[in-house]
Amino acid sequence: MTQTITVEGMTCEHCEQTVEEALEGVSGVTAASADRESESATVEGTVDADALVDAVNEAGYDASA
Repeated sequence: MTQTITVEGMTCEHCEQTVEEALEGVSGVTAASADRESESATVEGTVDADALVDAVNEAGYDASA
């Protein structure tokens, strides 16, 4: 299953990498990709959207499902 969440606050490639790593650390995520230009992250896997939002928020960015 593919899910997309909104992520605000990414300003560079390092930010995208940080968000991707935070998402990949969530149980059930098989792949994650962040895009600062579209202010979004796309996740593959079976996982609750709230868990994705929490992981990104904990990494220091503003996320919403």
